[in-house]
Amino acid sequence: MAPSRNGMILNPHFHKDWQKRVRTWFNQPARKLRRRKARQAKARRIAPRPVAGPLRPQVRCPTIRYHTKVRAGRGFTLEELKAAGIHKKTARTIGISVDPRRRNRSTESLQANVQRLKEYRSKLVLFPRKASAPKKGDSTEEELKMATQLTGPVMPIKTVHKKEKARVISEDEKNFKAFASLRMARANARLFGIRAKRAKEAAEQDVDKKK
Repeated sequence: MAPSRNGMILNPHFHKDWQKRVRTWFNQPARKLRRRKARQAKARRIAPRPVAGPLRPQVRCPTIRYHTKVRAGRGFTLEELKAAGIHKKTARTIGISVDPRRRNRSTESLQANVQRLKEYRSKLVLFPRKASAPKKGDSTEEELKMATQLTGPVMPIKTVHKKEKARVISEDEKNFKAFASLRMARANARLFGIRAKRAKEAAEQDVDKKK
């Protein structure tokens, strides 16, 4: 094939022993099997604890682009644990992840995670350290017999989409001018300081005239 346009003159080097330098991936099926066996071994080792690890909080993604999405976070804040009545040191021992750096910026997220903790605590089956001497808060013998290892994520976070019912558009909504309203709001915000200053000066002048 002839070179097109004003490109570089091709000078291919096909005399190198290129087959030595080829990256192969023949160990992929064996690696897959090894990972599967490792997962199964870990599940047996940590049984009857959940396979997926500790409970994670419900958080919102950062930035305006993704903040509508809800996902699992790193750990519960100290404020959330306190509101749920769980000590921060006890939390890690009963399968609750703790993140002391995260802060609660809204009451909504705080309440949602406190409710999540309370729900988890009500469902939790707590094995005694000594079977012969169970302590306060440990599960009963019937609950221990019924307990099974959880394979999926602990209390998975589900996004609920609220659907609005179809309705008739009102007259106010028909007459509403969105662009004009936005422009007016921007203008009011921009001129707020100047208007306040003028109003103050006008009030001072009125007082001086009355004197």
